[in-house]
Amino acid sequence: MSAKSNPSTKPSDHKLVPFNEKRDPELNSESQTAENDAKVPKLRLTVALLQNFYNWTKKTTYVAPSATATTPKWWSRQALLHAIVVDPSNSFQYGWIAITSIAILYNMIFILGRATFWQLQNAIPTIWLYLDGITDIIYYLDSVIHAHEAYLEDGLMVKEIRKLHHNYFHSRNFTMDVLSLIPLNLDLPFSSNPVTCASSDVPCYVILRINRLLKLHRFNEFLTKMETRTAYPNLLQIANVVLYILLIIHWNSCFYFWLSNHIGFGTDEWVFPNVTQGGKAARLGYQYSYCVYWSTLILTRISEVTLPDFRSDIEHIFVVVELFGGVIIFAIIVGNVGSVVINMTETKTEFQNTMDSIKEYLKFQKVSKDLEKRVITWFDYLMSRKQMFNEDKVLTTLPQKLRMEIAMSLHLGTLKRIEMFQDCDPGLLTELVLKLRLQVFSPGDYICLKGDVGKEMYIVRRGAVSVVADDGKTIYVTLKSGSVFGEISLLNIVGSKTGNRRTANVRSVGYSDLFILSKDDLWATLREYPEAQTALTNRGKAMLIKSGLLQESDSKMDKELGTQEERVESLELMIKTLDIRLNRLSNQYSRTQQKCKTRLENVG
Repeated sequence: MSAKSNPSTKPSDHKLVPFNEKRDPELNSESQTAENDAKVPKLRLTVALLQNFYNWTKKTTYVAPSATATTPKWWSRQALLHAIVVDPSNSFQYGWIAITSIAILYNMIFILGRATFWQLQNAIPTIWLYLDGITDIIYYLDSVIHAHEAYLEDGLMVKEIRKLHHNYFHSRNFTMDVLSLIPLNLDLPFSSNPVTCASSDVPCYVILRINRLLKLHRFNEFLTKMETRTAYPNLLQIANVVLYILLIIHWNSCFYFWLSNHIGFGTDEWVFPNVTQGGKAARLGYQYSYCVYWSTLILTRISEVTLPDFRSDIEHIFVVVELFGGVIIFAIIVGNVGSVVINMTETKTEFQNTMDSIKEYLKFQKVSKDLEKRVITWFDYLMSRKQMFNEDKVLTTLPQKLRMEIAMSLHLGTLKRIEMFQDCDPGLLTELVLKLRLQVFSPGDYICLKGDVGKEMYIVRRGAVSVVADDGKTIYVTLKSGSVFGEISLLNIVGSKTGNRRTANVRSVGYSDLFILSKDDLWATLREYPEAQTALTNRGKAMLIKSGLLQESDSKMDKELGTQEERVESLELMIKTLDIRLNRLSNQYSRTQQKCKTRLENVG
């Protein structure tokens, strides 16, 4: 084989030449041959590594589909694998866990109930059989769905089927799911003749389904998700505590009835009355209510329970365990309910403490009763409107992006209604909504007075304010929700006849909630948006000209010379330029002086 390729040969026809084969006649010298033979092992190793890397990349590298690639059909393997991935944040997964939780709750209530109260099992045996089958189907489907639930890894949602299966099969939940699905009741015939139970068979065959309770972790997951989604998490926490306490009382009632059956109904005063003599003791409703009442007294210790003489050691042991469990349950109730109540009233308590401190301050300063009454009335209004929250404190834990989105959803529509801010840069409006502050004014409070320097603009959120004359009686106009006033004074427009001062008195009619935007916050934001600053200034001038509040001569002078800030910036630029020129002349003079000095020394 020739080492040189034919020029007419295609690049794909090139073949690898063995390293010990001569590639060029000019390389036939012994020295070059020896040198090449020395390089052969290294080159072979390099080629082997490259070949292995190439083979590995062919197997593992993901090749993006081309633009002309066709979309896979819905029945294709790729589409089906993508479709069965369950996102844990969507509504489907939440709804499915709710269905699974109902099946788990069914087993928690009725497995022990049907295993001990045989009349409950015999009441509707066919329906129980079908319900058990439905819950088992839900359990199996939940295991499949659980194996395809996406999860977060390094902040990214993992949706690869292989990784999802590996994550689920190596988790503790997989072990519990498998144990809960083991059919311990294989000898129970699944036929049209459901198995009934008698008092001698207690506990009934239903007890073989006790392993279904091992799926309790899924029920707790649903309660956690529901707590994060509900608007009343504190009430839900109390409901969860009550639910578990009722379940414990229910299970304890079942154990008491089973123990009474084991010892013998009616053999002493401690056990359940004899059910074979008929009467109310033979009715299912009385049996269950009696056991629940007895368990509630023992576990919660609502009253001192008179304990009869025990005839067996098992009765002593059972009661001791019951009393010990009652102490634990009482501590759980007090602790959980107490913490929930504290969380529910934390904001209100903090607000009340602030209010009490202000009351003490007013009394110490000997403020008039009328002013003290107005302050207390103002606090009462805030409490009645549930405006006790400190927004900055509540939202401080959120990232800046989420805080901005919340502020935009609440205030952006109001800001866009202002004529001065219409068609402004969206970035500017986004920055301004974070600067708005809510302030509540009491009835009769003056929001601004005529002649005051305007440092803030106001947006009426709720309530009404009136523009009144100096006498305080004549009302010119009443501004309601969505109205804006005081916006022109924020722009410092040269030539304004008002001189950035208030032109009227504005007074609150009742309790008024106003958004306030200060001049400092506006100009601090406008420094980042020079084009928006120019547009707002021109729009403010147009509004003043329309109202006849802009002097003509000053307007022309402002057009010729520009704004005061522009002139200051121009002077600063001129000073910097002169400073640079002065430094250059100074350096040039120093160099010239040095040259002259050197020449004089050479001449001398």
